[in-house]
Amino acid sequence: MTQPTATELLRAYLDSIRTPSTAAALFADDGVLELPWIQVRAQGPEAIGQLVTGLLAKVPDFAFKDIRVWIDTPDRTFAEYAVEAEVAASGKPYRQTYAGLLIAEGGKIKLLREALNTAAAAEAFRPS
Repeated sequence: MTQPTATELLRAYLDSIRTPSTAAALFADDGVLELPWIQVRAQGPEAIGQLVTGLLAKVPDFAFKDIRVWIDTPDRTFAEYAVEAEVAASGKPYRQTYAGLLIAEGGKIKLLREALNTAAAAEAFRPS
């Protein structure tokens, strides 16, 4: 049986983001989800599942759309993907385009590093 490619893993992650345990299970035991511009880093499926669960508590309708893959190799992919959902606490729209680099190893996600517009994120989460 062939292992999933990096792009297949990324699409599976993006498609399953509303089910934290499913999304987190795509990561290696020492896999990392990192958003360095907002100083967020989770390592291992349990921590990643908790991070996603916390995000969904703040942005209940969080879901990725408009996926554009720019680099597609068996073990690396780079893509852009968008989110548009309301932040529960502020009532403001969270509009974001992420840029994600995924490195796959052994059929799992070893690293997913995402960049985002920090000013837009701060404004969406700022109380009215």
